[in-house]
Amino acid sequence: MEIPDKSATAPDFAEPPVFAEPWHAELFAMTVHLHKQGLFSWLDWTAQLSEALAAAGKHHTLDGGDDYYAVWLDTLLQIMIAQGVTDDSSVQAMQEQWRNAYVRTPHGKPVRLADDGAD
Repeated sequence: MEIPDKSATAPDFAEPPVFAEPWHAELFAMTVHLHKQGLFSWLDWTAQLSEALAAAGKHHTLDGGDDYYAVWLDTLLQIMIAQGVTDDSSVQAMQEQWRNAYVRTPHGKPVRLADDGAD
């Protein structure tokens, strides 16, 4: 009987992981979703993330918080660009849209890309 290679699949948690920030959890969930959609294998994902973390760790000590997830996000974006899901200019345009939405949003209000007047 052949034992399946568990390293090639996304983790299956009995208990959900705990995240310090909501965006960390959202990024993790998006990564698992994109893996399940066949965008990349989990083995490829972990290899690319490991390489990116090692490279980032050469410049400064990662604390496992926002800096870790910033590397995670960049790695996911690079995979999406390599797979043709998006491109650099689209990513930059979306970042600018979010930056503008953040700047125009009053403190304490939800940030929205479209100014639809709803709160």
